Amino acid sequence: MERTFLMIKPDGVERKLVGEIIRRFEQKGFVLVAIDMRVPTKELAEQHYAVHFDKPFFSGAVAFITSGPVVPMVWEGPDVVALARRVIGATNPQESTPGTIRGDFANITRENLIHGSDSVETAEQEIKLWFPKL
Repeated sequence: MERTFLMIKPDGVERKLVGEIIRRFEQKGFVLVAIDMRVPTKELAEQHYAVHFDKPFFSGAVAFITSGPVVPMVWEGPDVVALARRVIGATNPQESTPGTIRGDFANITRENLIHGSDSVETAEQEIKLWFPKL
């Protein structure tokens, strides 16, 4: 069974979309393996976005993700990484189709409600980072 890491970002928590987002993944048939709510430390956020260290949006992404509580989660199911990304929608909400989380609820790229692992390998790394006991 494949696993992926998803995280509802501070804007999703602030807008009270946690239940709606979880519902969409449950309705898809995925199994919630782990969930938490916390304000990430700067160090954790920097590790999470380490692959983007040299990009101009790195510091803004770290500042945003540490600006309030997030809901990190581990989900399990067949092809869950690819299918979860379809449920989430394109990174840029303007390119997301209606029916996706970002297509229905997000307005700007930086505050796009949710993060989802982009590969099985990335999911494994992110799960270890956010849920080291799994």
